Amino acid sequence: MSFFEGRFGRLVLTTVWPGEAIEAQSSPTIVLRAGGGDVRFLNPGETFSYAELSRLIVFHADRDWLEQSLPAAFRPPERPFQVAREPITPRILRLAEALAGEALNDRFMSGERLEFMLQELVLSIVESYLTPRRATSPWLGSRFEDSRIRRAISLLRARPVKDQSMDQLASQVGLSRSRFYDLFQVCTGFSPRTYLDLLCIEAAISRLASGRGRIRELSAELGFSAQSNFTRFFQQQVGVPPSQYRRAAAAPPRLPAAAE
Repeated sequence: MSFFEGRFGRLVLTTVWPGEAIEAQSSPTIVLRAGGGDVRFLNPGETFSYAELSRLIVFHADRDWLEQSLPAAFRPPERPFQVAREPITPRILRLAEALAGEALNDRFMSGERLEFMLQELVLSIVESYLTPRRATSPWLGSRFEDSRIRRAISLLRARPVKDQSMDQLASQVGLSRSRFYDLFQVCTGFSPRTYLDLLCIEAAISRLASGRGRIRELSAELGFSAQSNFTRFFQQQVGVPPSQYRRAAAAPPRLPAAAE
C-alpha cells in the first residue's frame, strides 16, 4: 500500500482482497480500478467491496478542499454522488494511469503535480457525471463558474501539445490575451502555460506508466520538435529522464499478504 496526504485529503494505491471493505468515512471517496472499468463513488458513511482481487486508486477527498473549489457540488448536507457506479471515460482513465504512475514512483512525486491531477479528476467527474444529473449547475459559486475558462481547459486537455498558442486559445474563448491570462489564473491557480505544461507531464506519465509506445512517439505527440527537447522538459519537471521513469513504473507491485 502507498498513501499520500495533503490538503486535498488522502490518496491510496492498494490491492484489496475479495470482500475487503472500502469505506468512506466523513468525506466523499472516489475509487478507480487499475486498468480501467468503472468509477465507484462513495458518499460519507458508505462502504463497498469487490468480489475479486483488485488493485485500486482510492481518493478520500477532503470535504473542505472540495467545498472551496465547488461549493454547489459538495456542500453538505447534500449527498454529492447520486449514482454509485459510472463507466470510466478516456479522460479519467488517463488520470488513473497517471495517478498510479505517480504513486508507484513516489520518490519523483511533486505535491503540486499530485494536487493538480486530483483537481483535474474532480473537475472531470463533475463535468462527466454530476452536471448531467443535477437540476442546477454544480459550477455555481465556484471559481470554475466562468464557462469561457472551462472551455479553455477543455481545449487544452483535447490537445496537450507544447507549442499550443495561448493567443489563439484566448481568441477561441472570446477573450483578449491579458483578460484571458488574468481570469485563467484566478480560476485555476495556474497560468495557462503552466497548466498546459502540467497536462503534458500528466499525459507523459500516463503513457510511461502504462508502457504504451516509444518515447520518441510520445515526444512527437506532445509537440516537441526533437526527443532531446522532450527529455529535457520531462527531467526539469519530474527530476529524472522519461526512460528512467518508465523503467521504475514497470517494476512489478508487491501484493499485500492475505489476512490469516
